[in-house]
Amino acid sequence: MLPEVPETPEVPEIPDASVPHPVPGQPRVVLLAPLVTSPLIEVGAYSYYDDPDDPTAFETRNVLYHYGPEKLVIGKFCALGTGVRFIMNGANHRMDGPSTFPFPIMGGDWARHVDLITGLPGRGDTVVGHDVWFGHGVTVMPGVRIGHGAIVAAGSVVVDDVPDYGIAGGNPARLIRTRHSAPDVARLLALAWWDWPLDHLTRHVRTVMAGSIEDLEAVRPGSP
Repeated sequence: MLPEVPETPEVPEIPDASVPHPVPGQPRVVLLAPLVTSPLIEVGAYSYYDDPDDPTAFETRNVLYHYGPEKLVIGKFCALGTGVRFIMNGANHRMDGPSTFPFPIMGGDWARHVDLITGLPGRGDTVVGHDVWFGHGVTVMPGVRIGHGAIVAAGSVVVDDVPDYGIAGGNPARLIRTRHSAPDVARLLALAWWDWPLDHLTRHVRTVMAGSIEDLEAVRPGSP
C-alpha cells in the first residue's frame, strides 16, 4: 500500500489542458493538443513535448513529409522527449525502377510525370496509444502502431509495432521486454485510467503513478 498522504480536496484543482505551457518557468515544455492545427494530426489531452529550441513548432519540425491523407494519432498523457520525430508516408519514393529520384516535384516538363509519384504504397495511419513515453531523439517510421503504456528508448528508430506496455529500443527498435505480465497488461487495459473522469483521476494520482495494479483496481470509478 502507498504511504499515507493528505487527501486531495473534495473539489480538486485540475491542471488546464488548454494551456500550451503547463510548467511554470519552463517554456521548453508544451502541451501539444492546444497547438495542433492540422486535421491530420490528433493529440490527446496532457500529452507534452519537451524541446529547448522551439517546442511550439512541433507540427512542422517533428511531423515530417506529411502530405496526407494518412493521420498521426497520439493518445493522452504521452511524454515526448526532445527530437522525437514522426516520418509520414509522404517520404516514400518509387523503388521499382532504375532511379528513386522524384523528378516530377522539380517542375518543368518533369512535372508531366507526376503520376509516377502519386499513389505510392503506404502503411496507413501512425497511431500512438495512451501513456507512452518517448526518449530523446526517437524516430517513428510511417504506419507504426505503438501500444498503451509503452516506452521507446532514446535514439531508437521504430519500424515495427510496439505492443501495449512494451519497452522497445535500438535501430531498428526491437522489443526488449514488457513492463508487466500478459494477465496484468489485460488488467491495466481494462482499467484504462486515462479515460477516468479528471476529478477522480486527480484524487488518485499517487495510485496511478506509484501504486500496484491491485491499488488501482481498488480506486477505479464506481469501486466500493
